[in-house]
Amino acid sequence: MKIEIWSDIMCPFCYIGKRRLESALENFEYKNNVEIVWKSFLLNPDMKTDLSKSTAEYLAETKGWSIEQTHQITNQVTEMANGEGLVYNMDKTVVANAKNAHRLLQLSKTLGKGDEMKERLLKAYFTEGKNIDDFATLVSLAEEVGLEKERVETCLNSKEFAENVEQDILESRQIGVRGVPFFVLDRKFGISGAQPVEVFEDTLNKAWADFVKENPILQMENGDQGNACDIDGNCD
Repeated sequence: MKIEIWSDIMCPFCYIGKRRLESALENFEYKNNVEIVWKSFLLNPDMKTDLSKSTAEYLAETKGWSIEQTHQITNQVTEMANGEGLVYNMDKTVVANAKNAHRLLQLSKTLGKGDEMKERLLKAYFTEGKNIDDFATLVSLAEEVGLEKERVETCLNSKEFAENVEQDILESRQIGVRGVPFFVLDRKFGISGAQPVEVFEDTLNKAWADFVKENPILQMENGDQGNACDIDGNCD
């Protein structure tokens, strides 16, 4: 059974959603029969990398929030992440375009390292405050998960996998994805946002039962909305 996940590296709820899915899979009897496929999604494809500006300043500027409001919101997200065993240092995160990081993720998928690369990129951004648009940083992260330096440099110094990123985004529009994370189980069931672990467990069981019966369902069941970031730049 395949689980496709549309996710942006810069979305705080995507890391949380990843952990919640993993928690659900830990107790899933058939987890060894599940394939995870990471799909690219860019919440702000036109964002310009600007290391002189903090994420709080960027959010205040683009959302019309005060710095105090921004810190209050990011603190709430940080607490949510802590509940999943994640460490968010939102005061360290930088304003960086994620396109190149997504191209690296696409390369990693072809080499069987997609999940490892996704985890490393998320941790690099939210915990370590790394610039995920910096080629040297991306090469270093890729080497950590076992990719060859030369292959990664060749990819980053070209437009390789840019079409794959765009194809994932186009596909997301075709199936109605407007916010991330978005999880599609066997192309029949959908989970929108970082839903509670229980929702993942329930949907896993439903999808598996349907998978075993080989009874296709044409319309995905999206259900309630969990915390997510949408294409209009809103995160809640």
